[in-house]
Amino acid sequence: MPIGIPAEAFDFYDHLAADNTREFWVEHKPQWERDVRDPLQALADAVGEPFGPAHLYRPYRDMRFSRDKTPIKDHQGCLFKGPHGLGWYMQVSGTGFMVAGGWYQSTGDQVKRYREYLSEYGSADLRKALEVATAAGFVVDGDQLKTRPRGVDPDSPDLDLLRHRTLHATRSWEPAAWMETPELVSTVQVSFEAIRPMIETLAEMVGPPE
Repeated sequence: MPIGIPAEAFDFYDHLAADNTREFWVEHKPQWERDVRDPLQALADAVGEPFGPAHLYRPYRDMRFSRDKTPIKDHQGCLFKGPHGLGWYMQVSGTGFMVAGGWYQSTGDQVKRYREYLSEYGSADLRKALEVATAAGFVVDGDQLKTRPRGVDPDSPDLDLLRHRTLHATRSWEPAAWMETPELVSTVQVSFEAIRPMIETLAEMVGPPE
């Protein structure tokens, strides 16, 4: 199989957006397997082990606690598991191709260790890693408090970082012909390397989830 994401993958999600029903899924599941699942798995295999084992998410939505009862996700994601629950991520959807990575889910202990680390050692390493990510075209974001964390000095130079409870970086491209070629492999690898310092620095700061 050629390495890359075909244009038909983006078309599939455009069509799904117009008819996200079980009937559509039953009829078009072979197309999803051929144009989305298999190419993304081949891409994950080509990107390789330096970023940890890859796992493709299930295409089905969990509708148990959602008012939205559409059965199929509007994207297909793949996670490369990194240290302490952090990792790298790539995704196909109707809007294009996305790569991302960082600290997406946090426990109370991790947030506590993260803030203690910043208070004791400062933010120089983390800020340098974030600068590398943004220079590579990533947008840094994350869940954060709207107000100052309890006990934090209002004049702290790291108040912006101390408010975070998660921290991650994302870069996206609209559908394009080059995504059907092996250029996509090198693009993902270079992008993932650009956020490796951020992921490794955060992993050291937050520690394991338990």
